[in-house]
Amino acid sequence: MSIKPATASTAPSTHDGRHVDTLATVHQDAERELPALPPDPVMEAHGLNVFYGDFHAVHDVNLSFGRNEITALIGPSGCGKSTVLRCLNRMNDLVTGARVEGEVTYHGQNIYARGVDPIAVRTHIGMVFQKPNPFPKSIYDNIAYGPRVTGMKVDSMDDLVEEALRGAALWDEVKDKLKQSAYGLSGGQQQRLCIARTIATRPDVILMDEPCSALDPIATSRIEDLMMELRSDYTIIIVTHNMQQAARVSDRTAFFTARPDETTGNRTGLLVEFDQTTRIFANPSDKRTEDYISGRFG
Repeated sequence: MSIKPATASTAPSTHDGRHVDTLATVHQDAERELPALPPDPVMEAHGLNVFYGDFHAVHDVNLSFGRNEITALIGPSGCGKSTVLRCLNRMNDLVTGARVEGEVTYHGQNIYARGVDPIAVRTHIGMVFQKPNPFPKSIYDNIAYGPRVTGMKVDSMDDLVEEALRGAALWDEVKDKLKQSAYGLSGGQQQRLCIARTIATRPDVILMDEPCSALDPIATSRIEDLMMELRSDYTIIIVTHNMQQAARVSDRTAFFTARPDETTGNRTGLLVEFDQTTRIFANPSDKRTEDYISGRFG
């Protein structure tokens, strides 16, 4: 069975910068009107539970991800947000002892259903990791790798490489050194290269797991600007510990917390609240959300 895509605020400031300082910092597109929930979600999680052996890592998560929207997953360390992100393209399949219950649907199709090829899933749902991870190849071969190994039919690989690099706002910086090693790029350039490598296979959804945590402020700003540009073509889901980043770039925000087990001390991730980003930061409906974004815990 193959996976097929469908056709086509404000909060008080704190010293650590973990949340927004003024309404002006909340989402550059705050005037963009959104329905309460995505009307035609590209992906959904229904009753998602994740286990690592006997450890219940994530409990009963329900989420919808809208077309051409950026959704931020926020919360303290150990609350399961990265675990949820990895479930969205079956990366947890690679973790020994991991077990996923419930459903994750892509255009209505359960990606965990019997017969679904996880490689096909990852072709349509790409991922950018926390630290830039270019392959030990040339810049050109980093971009061409995905289309080649997946047997993607392209009229011109040169044109596809250029298209992907332009899409990641990197073409003008590397067009004269495509045959040079990707390791010669700066950290921010390497992360944009990884984004270009992801979009080269023409996915529908891009997952980003703290993509700016290893970057300096200037490189972070470039990646955030890029996410805003890519939103017009992709559904983007990002995990971030940076409250200001979530407020600046996302349309919707899901806040997670962790519930400790009184016997073992293990922490199970719970989804507390999911809403438009402006509402999450300006008027959250759950006190736990308010306490987190105001810096009272986390």
